[in-house]
Amino acid sequence: MKQFRTDLHIHTVLSPCGDLEMSPSNIVSIARNRGLDIIGITDHNSTKQCELVWKLGRSSGLTVIPGCEMTSREEVHCLGLFEDFDAMRMFQSFLDQHLIVIPNKPLLFGYQLVVDEDENIMEEVVNYLGASLDVSIEEIEQKVHELSGIFIPAHIDRPRNSLFSQLGFFPPELKVDALQISKNTDEAAIRKEFRISEEITVVKFSDAHFPDDLGKIFTIFEMESPSFGEIRKALHGVDGRKILIPSPSP
Repeated sequence: MKQFRTDLHIHTVLSPCGDLEMSPSNIVSIARNRGLDIIGITDHNSTKQCELVWKLGRSSGLTVIPGCEMTSREEVHCLGLFEDFDAMRMFQSFLDQHLIVIPNKPLLFGYQLVVDEDENIMEEVVNYLGASLDVSIEEIEQKVHELSGIFIPAHIDRPRNSLFSQLGFFPPELKVDALQISKNTDEAAIRKEFRISEEITVVKFSDAHFPDDLGKIFTIFEMESPSFGEIRKALHGVDGRKILIPSPSP
């Protein structure tokens, strides 16, 4: 088995809260310089920047997993990750169908830009991507899994926009591939506080919106190769694959 530094929660300039320096080219360059092997692109309620980051990552030896961070009807944030662009595009159609339409106000919410590899603006998304979808977290999870994706509720320990802050409990019918905790959170304490079974994998990712945050928090995936199938196996502890959360730096 090999170990891969993995950060599957990263925002680009497309997210309204993403820094304008989070361009695809900058993200790939910073990720490589900071020793990451696998990254996930997870803009709010959109996948439109994933393909370019994947292309640039492939050229530099970085594995890029396409995805997004969705906001459910209950305002729970959750990650969806996909193996290929066909699944990603089908999920984008789902997002387009269910995103509640609120015109974006760039000076209030932030710019929502699709850029090319030279950072030229190709599109400015006009509807606010930080809005909620009009579907429940269970419906989002079912759609992600229908497309053979990976579903991970995000930053579950936060006081807002998290599984427990919004719902107050873990829905028994919700099928998760892992749960993400925030960077300064202790896994054992969170498992105890929310009664999370040891059978459920817990991960830490950066949720980077700014270049300085990218790669500072990651999870080690111990597996054969940096592929989507291996990532899924590691999250579920299949065939000796596993994940390890590094101890915080002193």
